[in-house]
Amino acid sequence: MKDLVGVLYKEVPSGVGSHGRLKLNSDDQRRVIVKGARWAVEQDFGSPEDLEKTESGGCMGDVDTSVVSDKAYERGRAQQGTLGSGNHFMEIQYVSEVYDEQAANAFGLYKDQVTVMIHTGSRGFGHQVCTDFLSSMNLASRKYEIPLADKELACAPFNTQEAQDYFSAMKGAANYAWANRQCVMHWCMESLSKVFGSSPQGLGLGLVYDVAHNIAKVEMHNVGCASKRLVVHRKGATRALPAGHPELASAYKHIGQPVLIPGDMGRASFVLVGTQGAMQQTFGSTCHGAGRVLSRHQAIKKAKGRAIWREMEDIGITVMSAGRGTLAEEMSEAYKDVTDVVDVVHEAGISKKVAMLKPIGVIKG
Repeated sequence: MKDLVGVLYKEVPSGVGSHGRLKLNSDDQRRVIVKGARWAVEQDFGSPEDLEKTESGGCMGDVDTSVVSDKAYERGRAQQGTLGSGNHFMEIQYVSEVYDEQAANAFGLYKDQVTVMIHTGSRGFGHQVCTDFLSSMNLASRKYEIPLADKELACAPFNTQEAQDYFSAMKGAANYAWANRQCVMHWCMESLSKVFGSSPQGLGLGLVYDVAHNIAKVEMHNVGCASKRLVVHRKGATRALPAGHPELASAYKHIGQPVLIPGDMGRASFVLVGTQGAMQQTFGSTCHGAGRVLSRHQAIKKAKGRAIWREMEDIGITVMSAGRGTLAEEMSEAYKDVTDVVDVVHEAGISKKVAMLKPIGVIKG
């Protein structure tokens, strides 16, 4: 496990401001934010089958590349194919429990199987897109006289220029993120092949699902007795589409969408399946993760004088991180117990438990 974690840590750059193995020129960057994961597959970072098992095929269309700032392009130029920092991670896990055999079989999961979960996004590119548009959206909220309940909120009517420009840039950031995870997954597979001396096919490696967790999408939902076109914002939330939904991959049409809910690095993560209940109650959504109980500052303070990596090693989990501060911020006590969170989601009927995954190797930024 130490060898494997070491190779993954070396092959997939992580940490604040980390630079990847790809150096994109301006034309490349525009292709990435227009094509998303399809760009990565065209560069031989994965296969067309991966796109089938990626939300929206790994691409939101109609991106106007001109609304993205030079600074966003500059920040994204060297970060494609990187893990990043904070709560972003790559975990080697094993399937410790199976709750729904039918769904697990459809997803290709079975007891004691080794899996890898990757959590990363649009890196500095997406962060800069958000930063760039905060001021214009704040001005728009006042311009269109929209009362907001919290000073952290900002918005504009969807059909205005301000909203359309932001929505286009956000789609570009989502596409950058899908391409990023596709590249990271490819290098992860290469690392596993290197350590075990077998091809990805020989190791039985394949994508279960790639889903966004910080995105706004135009969708049709029932409101009252009518079907309406809505902009659904999922922030720290993820889709949970039921069996038969038209946007599902053909492989999952009969069972429902795989739902990925990561926990903290010391306990567990879960795979669930989307339900009709989510469509009725939460616009086809469920939670994305466990959620924090300590701020990053509080967690660092609580971890003072402790060797978090050694505590993890003592419970059988090998960890590598770009900085000690990250491990303190991400220690288990900083998060709710994901088992409790997932039980609530399951009992509410907005997604159903399929499998529990326990971590055995962790790479943190």
